Amino acid sequence: MGLISKPSAVATLLLLATFLPSLQVTEAQIGVCYGRNGDNLPSQQEVVTMYKNNGITRMRLYDPDQGSLQALRNSNIGLILDVPTDKVISLANAANARTWVQNNVVPYASNVNFRYISVGNEIMPGEAAAGSVLPAMQNVQNALNAANLGGKIKVSTAIKSQIVSGFPPSAGVFTSSQYMNPIVNFLKSNNAPLLANIYPYFSYLGTDSIKLDYALFTSPNVQVTDPNNGLKYQNLFDALVDTVYAALAKAGGPNVPIVVSESGWPSAGGDRRGAATFGNAGQYYKGLIGHYKQGTPLKKGAIETYLFAMFDENRKSGGTENNFGLFRPNKQPKYQLSFN
Repeated sequence: MGLISKPSAVATLLLLATFLPSLQVTEAQIGVCYGRNGDNLPSQQEVVTMYKNNGITRMRLYDPDQGSLQALRNSNIGLILDVPTDKVISLANAANARTWVQNNVVPYASNVNFRYISVGNEIMPGEAAAGSVLPAMQNVQNALNAANLGGKIKVSTAIKSQIVSGFPPSAGVFTSSQYMNPIVNFLKSNNAPLLANIYPYFSYLGTDSIKLDYALFTSPNVQVTDPNNGLKYQNLFDALVDTVYAALAKAGGPNVPIVVSESGWPSAGGDRRGAATFGNAGQYYKGLIGHYKQGTPLKKGAIETYLFAMFDENRKSGGTENNFGLFRPNKQPKYQLSFN
């Protein structure tokens, strides 16, 4: 996170924290992201059975894999389905968006519990697909509406923390208002949440002043007090989420809720602060599962949150990237976690 000072935000954020209703996505629960970038993973049906056996009621799927969608039929597992980033430019064409929805959503809509369509993942301003994100979102929404699914399935996009700058949390602002403000207006108009990938792990690596216990939900004391509104932060996850909430407010969307569409910690792979360990990862996931129902200092109430990820994925690049799994490819759990 960059450091900026926005004293003018004090009154606005105080009013928001005090008077605006605390909006959360209904039935907020813990989900797990189902990445499939491995050559040794269980079958899609086995994976859905694992979700059900472990009480995991939400899934994020990064592409419309037909085998996975078939396996999800009648499971009642709430689903975030991604439009892969490499397809976003294509869906800026309305006809292509209609075809995508007709092929990947409509045939399953009667017995797959679609919650959100994420148009792209972590697309940043200036990237090739950036100019197509909003048109593709609008086209997918129109295609859902035409299929009488617009009231059930919400359209959004997933951002990463680097698109927000500011410290303390109340100073949060989107780094490109030109890119994000129209997206926020779309979300507001369609009563849809912003999907946000929140990684205290990467913030901890990037800022030496952040203490490990603050990132792992184990800090015994408040470590940050926001001087602009007096809110107190005992963990980094809350601070990162509230920074996004502050940015949403400044972009004209104070009531747009956040769904945490990814959050995780690697168990191995090496990093400059020695944070990628089995013990730290287990503590992070346990801490997040125990915390998400509380909400944040700015927005009380449970935040729908998706842990990253279901498996270690051996086709990903080396280092920490292939060590975020909650389960091993042989279906054995890496940690003792209760998803309920």
